[in-house]
Amino acid sequence: MNAQAQQDALRSIPPGLPTYDDVLTAAWRIKDVAHRTPVLTSRTADARTGGKLFFKAENFQRSGAFKFRGAYNAIARLSPEAKTRGVVAFSSGNHAQAIAYAGQLQGVPTVIIMPQDAPAMKVAATKGYGGEVVMYDRYTEDREAIGRRLSAERGLTLIPPYDHEDVIAGQGTAAKELFEEVGSLDMLLVCTGGGGLLAGSALAAKALSPECRIYGVEPEAGNDAQQSFRSGSIVRIPVPATIADGAQTTYIGTKTFPIMRALVDDILTVSDAQLVDTMRFFVERMKIVVEPTGCLSAAAALNGIVPCEGKRVGIIISGGNVDPKALAGFLAG
Repeated sequence: MNAQAQQDALRSIPPGLPTYDDVLTAAWRIKDVAHRTPVLTSRTADARTGGKLFFKAENFQRSGAFKFRGAYNAIARLSPEAKTRGVVAFSSGNHAQAIAYAGQLQGVPTVIIMPQDAPAMKVAATKGYGGEVVMYDRYTEDREAIGRRLSAERGLTLIPPYDHEDVIAGQGTAAKELFEEVGSLDMLLVCTGGGGLLAGSALAAKALSPECRIYGVEPEAGNDAQQSFRSGSIVRIPVPATIADGAQTTYIGTKTFPIMRALVDDILTVSDAQLVDTMRFFVERMKIVVEPTGCLSAAAALNGIVPCEGKRVGIIISGGNVDPKALAGFLAG
């Protein structure tokens, strides 16, 4: 994308949505709280793909995932009165933990709506951070409706997991740090559920490495973002059956979608089997634990879904919150 095309793309984003300036402000707001996570490399990964891969390891972030960035930024932006009343959020796990932890650090009460089949480790961690957990059935109940009801009944501020300006800006700080550390890239691969991380990353990428091609990666079984991106309108799907629980979204956000459409090159998909293979690669070759959702972007590179030969490729590992028993089962299978 040349300079003129880049400016045209940025101008096509509707007013009121986050910009790279918001990412910069978020980075300042969280700089003394969020970890500046490491960027890892692997000669084995490079040999397997023919490229030079840079892994932004958000599995080492506070609460175990990139979600802490957006959660802390969003809560920090609240008025003193709103902080006193508290916040409500809905999440299968990582946003839940992030909101609970960010609220604990800032003295803000938190209520988290979580599905009954959420990983037990994530539920326990959310409660451990002081969050009040409200369970629901993801197949028969509407978590957003529950969130709106609790918000109205208790005067809580609703902070959704991805479709929120301050959340998007906060998530973009991970990619900002990656580019600052490694310089320009040919490609950036980003794990994708509702699109918050992808939208924020795209804002950072176009500001810091304008020629970089940006790809979201989601599960094959839950390719709502891919369908939406290619059709030009948001597509809703049933709850997908995938081990990537953090990407079991049924549609992408109305705030994330315009940014994705303007700045992202394509949405790719990977299978659950490829996610397991990637989890095994991380454990065996890089000695790190990555949850299935966190493997989405790396799986696209390691399995040749996107050609990496001769290219400098940034890969955002989104999180590492996988139950040890589940991890053992994945690796033994």
